[in-house]
Amino acid sequence: MRLTKTIFTVLFTLVWLINGLYCKVLNGVPRHRQIVARILGAPHVASLTTLIGLAEIGMAVWIISGIKPRWCDWCQIGVVLLMNLIEFTLTPDLLLFGRINLLVALVFVTVVYLADRIPAKTYLPSF
Repeated sequence: MRLTKTIFTVLFTLVWLINGLYCKVLNGVPRHRQIVARILGAPHVASLTTLIGLAEIGMAVWIISGIKPRWCDWCQIGVVLLMNLIEFTLTPDLLLFGRINLLVALVFVTVVYLADRIPAKTYLPSF
């Protein structure tokens, strides 16, 4: 169980780190700036996208830190659902999978929720 928990922790960390650092801060996926421009406005799109990316990197750091893991999991679930509902409504044409992105987000948050239920430590009975 401990290995499974570690694998999920690494995977969730990578999701946030890649989306934050590569896609937004380094502008590896310019479509993200288009989404931000349409939702928040164009004047400061580079700065706003970078700030969102830094927040996502912060989420990755929080996950890997292990501090308040249940809060972290619920924060991930809330942010992903809110972000995807906004994008589903306002920018479906810019999403990687269009409106199906919401389904991908639902799968992700379900996995986050279920992974939260895996015990961090397994205690074996002593004989």
